Amino acid sequence: MQKVLAFPLSALYLILFGLTLLLFHPIQWVCFNWFGYNAHRMSVALLNLTLLRCTHILGTRYSFNNSQDIPTDRPAIIVLNHQSMHDIPPIIWFMRKHHPKFVSKKELGKGIPSVSYNLRHGGSVLINRKDSRQSLTEIAKLGSYIEKHKRSAVIFPEGTRSKTGEPKKFHTTGLKVLLKKAPTAIIIPISINNSWKMLKYGKFPYGLCNHITFEVHKPLENNGDVELLIEKVEETITQAIIPST
Repeated sequence: MQKVLAFPLSALYLILFGLTLLLFHPIQWVCFNWFGYNAHRMSVALLNLTLLRCTHILGTRYSFNNSQDIPTDRPAIIVLNHQSMHDIPPIIWFMRKHHPKFVSKKELGKGIPSVSYNLRHGGSVLINRKDSRQSLTEIAKLGSYIEKHKRSAVIFPEGTRSKTGEPKKFHTTGLKVLLKKAPTAIIIPISINNSWKMLKYGKFPYGLCNHITFEVHKPLENNGDVELLIEKVEETITQAIIPST
């Protein structure tokens, strides 16, 4: 019965999702070209809050648990497990004071209203997953960028999303490059649960009545032992992931 109800609600959600992207595309353009970086950043934050609200039509709830005192006057590297595209709007909205920038696949850099514009102009980097040299060069640029401007980089070291919620082994090369290029960055591990259930039926319809949770863990300092640090980050994230049911 729930899957049957999911079809009309998912169709309505997609209509609102598309309209939101179309609405905020010119808003972003005006903010970026007329008022500069901070206005553009806030337009992107409001875009993602709106996208988050659109999922309430599907009965989706969010809990973003962040009791940490994270400084905003230094760069940060936000490291998360990856379960679906629905991981991203809450990160942009709830971590907005840290100016999150993303490592995204190059295919997202064109053809998607609002999303592509932000990825091209908001400080994120676009990588070609089939070209490791290009990917690492772009990630290095992002590391240097956040080090200079005291902003944050968001990276999903699993590489691709987990379709069942089960954590995948981290691919650590990109994270190592960020740590090298942003040596003063604080590392913020975050565990995501239940986002994968939005896609439990596939790309359509969406899953209903899911409670997606984000657990922000105690930030870690980069004290020079990168291997040990990454091991600690992965352990911290994965131990808070709830096994799929």
